[in-house]
Amino acid sequence: MATPKRPLSPFMIGPYYRPQLTSVMSLTHRATGVALALGSLVLAAWLLAAAGSAEAYAAFAACLGSPLGKLGLFVFSASLVYHFLNGIRHLFWDAGHGYEIPKAYASGYAVLALSVVLTAALWWFGMGGAA
Repeated sequence: MATPKRPLSPFMIGPYYRPQLTSVMSLTHRATGVALALGSLVLAAWLLAAAGSAEAYAAFAACLGSPLGKLGLFVFSASLVYHFLNGIRHLFWDAGHGYEIPKAYASGYAVLALSVVLTAALWWFGMGGAA
């Protein structure tokens, strides 16, 4: 009897593996980690511009104030909030809590909802909405 051809890894999302909330959130956690690493380079460049001349800082501030710069800042802040909240979720898992499927899905949806709410609140306060 021949062994059927099966995929070697569940990472083959598509015809072999149906994406689940936990797997998509795991991939998103890794992607936000990469976004935060790249954003830390922008933060370092901002600090260098601040330590440099007033002209260098003004040019960097103008770059970050452009629509593309604001989009980058939004992605960075959303990544930071999501990565932080999902990291707390993983800490609970490391402590042995929330492994049951209903709890894993509930905490996943809570992380997604809180990420949206906290990112929106961060930008609302940051743009002077509470003033």
